[in-house]
Amino acid sequence: MEHTYQYAWIIPFVPLPVPILIGIGLLLFPTATKSLRRMWAFPSVLLLSIVMIFSLDLAIQQINSSSIYQYVWSWTINNDFALEFGHLIDPLTSIMSILITTVGIMVLIYSDNYMSHDQGYLRFFAYMSFFNASMLGLVTSSNLIQIYIFWELVGMCSYLLIGFWFTRPSAANACQKAFVTNRVGDFGLLLGILGLYWITGSFEFRDLFEIFNNLIYKNQVNLLFCTLCAFLLFAGAVAKSAQFPLHVWLPDAMEGPTPISALIHAATMVAAGIFLVARLLPLFIVIPYIMNLISLISIITVLLGATLALAQKDIKRSLAYSTMSQLGYMMLALGMGSYQASLFHLITHAYSKALLFLGSGSIIHSMEAVVGYSPNKSQNMVLMGGLTKHVPITKIAFLLGTLSLCGIPPLACFWSKDEILHDSWLYSPIFAIIACSTAGLTAFYMFRIYLLTFEGHLNINFKNYSGKTSSSVYSISLWGKDSPKTIKKNLSLVTLLTLTLNNNQKFSFFSNKTCQIDGNVKKLTRPFITHFERKNALSYPHEADNTMLFPLLILVLFTLFVGVIGIPLNQEGADLSILSKWLTPSINLLHQNSPNSVDWYEFVTNAIFSVSIAYFGIFIASILYKPVYSSLQNLNLLNSFAKTGPKRIFWDKIINVIYRWSYNRGYIDAFYTASLTKGIRGLAELTHFFDRRVIDGITNGVGVVSFFVGEGFKYVGGGRISSYLFLYLFYVLIFLVFFFFNLNL
Repeated sequence: MEHTYQYAWIIPFVPLPVPILIGIGLLLFPTATKSLRRMWAFPSVLLLSIVMIFSLDLAIQQINSSSIYQYVWSWTINNDFALEFGHLIDPLTSIMSILITTVGIMVLIYSDNYMSHDQGYLRFFAYMSFFNASMLGLVTSSNLIQIYIFWELVGMCSYLLIGFWFTRPSAANACQKAFVTNRVGDFGLLLGILGLYWITGSFEFRDLFEIFNNLIYKNQVNLLFCTLCAFLLFAGAVAKSAQFPLHVWLPDAMEGPTPISALIHAATMVAAGIFLVARLLPLFIVIPYIMNLISLISIITVLLGATLALAQKDIKRSLAYSTMSQLGYMMLALGMGSYQASLFHLITHAYSKALLFLGSGSIIHSMEAVVGYSPNKSQNMVLMGGLTKHVPITKIAFLLGTLSLCGIPPLACFWSKDEILHDSWLYSPIFAIIACSTAGLTAFYMFRIYLLTFEGHLNINFKNYSGKTSSSVYSISLWGKDSPKTIKKNLSLVTLLTLTLNNNQKFSFFSNKTCQIDGNVKKLTRPFITHFERKNALSYPHEADNTMLFPLLILVLFTLFVGVIGIPLNQEGADLSILSKWLTPSINLLHQNSPNSVDWYEFVTNAIFSVSIAYFGIFIASILYKPVYSSLQNLNLLNSFAKTGPKRIFWDKIINVIYRWSYNRGYIDAFYTASLTKGIRGLAELTHFFDRRVIDGITNGVGVVSFFVGEGFKYVGGGRISSYLFLYLFYVLIFLVFFFFNLNL
């Protein structure tokens, strides 16, 4: 066993040959490399599969032996300072390695077809392989310096992947936004690492935890300074895992290709922040203030992400806010000290969210066949609907991923989310109420995505598809062929997100009252024009190829069965689930007792409560977002609930406030723009004005004064010696008069 562990250092290096060889090939043999570009998908998948098999072997050994292995070697030794590199293999490392490799393999297989027509195909696979290598290096690191090196490499790769289509201004802006936002957290992480080294004199986790905990228990260190260092370390995780208030980069990261979104949002970049807090939890757990702060930040993130997902029309952006909210659940569990629950949800969420993102990519792929390549159209759920008969396999896969994320048993996320909700009741009733309410919101917005995308009829009128006429096709309604007037006639209370594409470009949300749409929304809601003179100019959506469907089916299996590893099994008063046995060494390191056996009556009671909340959210989404022609009876029931009058006005105001808050991203981006962007720009302009008018003004003023003084003296001097002698004698006479006058005094 130890012999196997010694070779774990190769894990980060196995995927590296692909980007190296692609780079050399493009440099020395560009024509041949580009002509054989499709062959590079095979070595990318093969090398990552080798890492996956090795990681699975390490995980099986850990489950059987409950051991932690660390191997280090010295890199730099200078007097009392020694810097070591190495690898640490523990349950956290093996879990992250398996997630990175399994999801990464599915994404690479999917990308071979998805990116086949892109000119940057080779560049894409080079970035992806380097990204996977950097992430594997991060999770196997044995000290903070090593983690920081790979942390920055992950950030660099995410910058390149988010801005993959860098010629598109929105993608260029998105990757810059992600880079700058993460630099804020990374600067805090660096300061925290240096501060922690100052306290303990070590970067190694094994020594660092022991020294730090002893100093805290013996009160031999300044607690305020320790808290500050821990907070700075946590700041790095806040930025990387998109926690409030450094979450603003995550929705814009959707400008990258969809496989990138699946990888970043499932098991790699955003999971890095969760990994860091889990790795440093033995340090955080002895500082109650930091644990409370982690819980507070995470519960805000949980609620904020869910509310911001309610009114988004971009399918990928909706899933991005969902990721933000689910990461908040994981961080909340860590803040409560529920180490196992957090990692369990990390596992289940990774596969479910990868399934959803790859499913959204299949949907976008099918919609591009209808509206032509345009992200603003092919990703806009307002222009979708009725895709069930066109993409049935994608529909089933997406539905299972949606049900899992909603917490419906027996799918994966039900087991992990229910455990977090149960622990939140024990930690704080207020946090528990927020967490349970957000679970209902999750079910609501996830089924909103599903219903808008797959139910009803496709929001394009094909009856004019005769090849004889030319017309403009407008997607005027979410509900298919009904016009806005028909919907308003059927619904006295709500118009259910009807788009009114008129000269004023107004938008109605749950009421007859409209609000002005800004420029960004106009880009999303503008009509798309199709000329029917060309044959096959407009085609129906179609299912993706098998190479794109295969990863979906594999991820469906994970979504169905991966929750089995965390199902509590009772034996002699102990929880003997697979995950519990797997995490035993890490739980012992936290000085916590192994989870006790679960009272199945209590478990079923809690499960009924959480599942009821999820079904309630699904029920509300079904009422509001089912096609009008098939659910008028439900909408009439809603109308009778909110009749005209003061109640109707109050309901409209509440809904419009929620919509405005959600669609405008909680006004947080606007606040950052006003306070930071404009503030820094104003300060720069003020500094520029001071430099030009004051600093340069003084210098230029001295020159101007010297010029005028010189000009004045030029006219005083006439060039005659007699005049100079007269002035000299005149000044001497005046001097003598003052001298004798003062002498007499």
